[in-house]
Amino acid sequence: MTDTRGQQPPYETYNGPLPGERAGAQQPGGPYHPPQAYGAAAPAGGGTVGGQTGAVRRPRTGARTTPRTRKARLRVAKADPWSVMKVSFLLSIALGICTIVAAAVLWMVMDAMGVFSTVGGTISEATGSNESNGFDLQSFLSLPRVLMFTSVIAVIDVVLMTALATLGAFIYNLSAGFVGGVELTLAEDE
Repeated sequence: MTDTRGQQPPYETYNGPLPGERAGAQQPGGPYHPPQAYGAAAPAGGGTVGGQTGAVRRPRTGARTTPRTRKARLRVAKADPWSVMKVSFLLSIALGICTIVAAAVLWMVMDAMGVFSTVGGTISEATGSNESNGFDLQSFLSLPRVLMFTSVIAVIDVVLMTALATLGAFIYNLSAGFVGGVELTLAEDE
């Protein structure tokens, strides 16, 4: 097979048009100036300067060195009562469990410090008589009784918090219909 193209320069030194370019549309050897978005006044001679029709490009002064933080203003127009009820139910259950655990830990700390025996002895002396020993605080404030009482309080709190949050969502939807809702401004974190 014979090469019919003739003598060609090596690839590194090739200065001809690239595939897809026109042969007459070569750029000058200077820096590339992209076309301007807004047309500027032509030079006084009416000709072109370096193949470009426009003013000389000047660097921007006062350019920002920090990136701009994007912000968006949003409005909470409606709170779905069903989703508010689910979230408040789960959060109130977590709060109830924390209450029960905190009461158990507090009771154990107070029992280890001897608070119940000291206060119980003082109360039994104050309420006792010759034929009875008085009020027994240690048996009244036993750990199972305290945990049962705390559990009842936690269940009541779960029901009340869920109901109040759902009612709050309904009230918010009614008031947002009148005034438009709560406006939030969100900023992009850098």
